[in-house]
Amino acid sequence: MPPRCGRTAGRARGHYAADVASVTSILIYPDQGEPGQALESAGVGEEGLDGDRRKGAPVHLVAVADYVEAWPRANVVLDLEPEALSALIGRRLRIGDVELQVTGPAKSCPGVYADVPVPGTLGVGDEVEVGVPDPRA
Repeated sequence: MPPRCGRTAGRARGHYAADVASVTSILIYPDQGEPGQALESAGVGEEGLDGDRRKGAPVHLVAVADYVEAWPRANVVLDLEPEALSALIGRRLRIGDVELQVTGPAKSCPGVYADVPVPGTLGVGDEVEVGVPDPRA
């Protein structure tokens, strides 16, 4: 699949910093106890990824190293270090045209949880942009 540049090209960067990572995998877990389903792209609503079973948080993000080592039931795998992912707690992210608010560490497994203030679509290869504080605020 070609890079998903069309969704980010020409978009105003607003209050987002340079890209810090990209999406390497997207997974949903429709049925408890069953393996996840890998997707190339997914719609994301306020309650999480379309087709995903509802859990404690709408979205679970994980660093690729933690995903390979521990296989948590995360929805979005990012190509950055676990420490860099943890440093995003409290920050707002834009992936594709979705905006996520990273709320805290995942419970009993690697990664972080996020709410979805701005629903949309994200895809494998999409870049992760980190929100910066509004200087006018």
